[in-house]
Amino acid sequence: MSTTNATNHIGRKISRIRELRGMKQEALAIELGVSQQTVSNMEKSAAIEADLLAQVASILGVTTEAIENFSEEAVFNIINNTFQDSSSNNNNYLCTINPLDKIVELYERLLDAEKEKNAYLGKLLEERKD
Repeated sequence: MSTTNATNHIGRKISRIRELRGMKQEALAIELGVSQQTVSNMEKSAAIEADLLAQVASILGVTTEAIENFSEEAVFNIINNTFQDSSSNNNNYLCTINPLDKIVELYERLLDAEKEKNAYLGKLLEERKD
């Protein structure tokens, strides 16, 4: 399902998304119907079965693609680019968006664009064969 290289460690990505959502391992374990220790072991795993990943994604409110493509660096970039400290600009603006929701939205839009591009290229190839 997924590679085991350090940049695509699915368990770590699940852990970070869970933490950003403010969810504890125990809460995720209850939702999955497993022990907290099982969730801990899952988060230490580099690869996870597709059906379990789908369950976790559903519980966390994200897509499996969002978990697979999650980048902590992107989270910090979005936070740094969208959050304004009210003490420095005197307009009392506070961040009212959930950065994780924005990241998920961006990943889903990117994936949709890639799917459309692939479909278009496939169509061109089919036309060329004829």
